[in-house]
Amino acid sequence: MNLTLILFLIGTLGFVLNRKNIILMLISIEIMLLAITFLILVSSLSFDDVLGQTFAIYIIAIAGAESAIGLGILVAFYRLNLPTNTISNKKKFKNITKSLIRCYSSQSSLP
Repeated sequence: MNLTLILFLIGTLGFVLNRKNIILMLISIEIMLLAITFLILVSSLSFDDVLGQTFAIYIIAIAGAESAIGLGILVAFYRLNLPTNTISNKKKFKNITKSLIRCYSSQSSLP
């Protein structure tokens, strides 16, 4: 229990303190999901219940999908040769998303 609480607090502090860095925010979210998964597994083993282990598998799958989507967005930003700290500016973020939509919609059109 104490380990999961410490892991969750580390993840929360990492998310709050690193608002400008997307990679550290993703790592912090992964640490929080790891803490929740570990807590569910420990409580599942102590109560001798299989349902908690099933939930842990679902959480791991969701964490993997979340990481893949987040890193895909990060790669799309780097393709435009923009630093990741421009996300804090809303006007630039709107322009970036519009250009991403234009870029990927033109690539997906059939000849």
